[in-house]
Amino acid sequence: MEEKKIKIKVALARDLLQRNKILAGDLRTRFAEQRLAVINLLGSPGAGKTTLLEASLPLLCGQYRVGVIEGDLYTTRDAERLARSGAAVIQINTEGACHLDAQLVGGVLEELPELDLLLIENVGNLVCPVGFDLGEDARAVVLSISEGDDKPEKYPQAFQTAQAVVLSKLDLLPYVSYDLPAVLATLAHLNPAATVMQLSATGKSGLAPWLEWVESVVAKKKRGS
Repeated sequence: MEEKKIKIKVALARDLLQRNKILAGDLRTRFAEQRLAVINLLGSPGAGKTTLLEASLPLLCGQYRVGVIEGDLYTTRDAERLARSGAAVIQINTEGACHLDAQLVGGVLEELPELDLLLIENVGNLVCPVGFDLGEDARAVVLSISEGDDKPEKYPQAFQTAQAVVLSKLDLLPYVSYDLPAVLATLAHLNPAATVMQLSATGKSGLAPWLEWVESVVAKKKRGS
């Protein structure tokens, strides 16, 4: 009897992922038609995702029509912070769910104006969001110095599926025990194709490579490639 229950759970999980895959494909087609570049931003709670966007949006909004979908379990605090930048911001509260999915994202798109760039800040988690495609063009993972240097080895799939990794809070490096060369070596092993950037969003140092990477995603989408 117990074995049967396990099999049912696996089947339901597969059905859920398959349905999300279909919906994500529909989103991808829609984004392609609109030439809308979409970046899915992942990271642990407190990794610095919102702070990175807060520092980036005033600069990006000077070049593009930018929108943000902010994913959190509860509250609109991060969305309120980001709305000050002038970007169009929509909050999704999952009320307990540990990730955004394609249905949730698709359900709020009509509330956004015409855009060049859509940044989706996923729910803080390095596990659940990894398996849910949102129709994005690129996935970036924010990894903070304060989280410790073992995260890439403990949560490899998050980094293996990313096109970019942002090492944040570099200003804390002198004050914590953190083996930066080892982390960089692990990231290179897990995903040699990923662009790795090091920055401090609060100190606004090292932002240029991140902004250039975002701009490259937008440019590629505008070319239709």
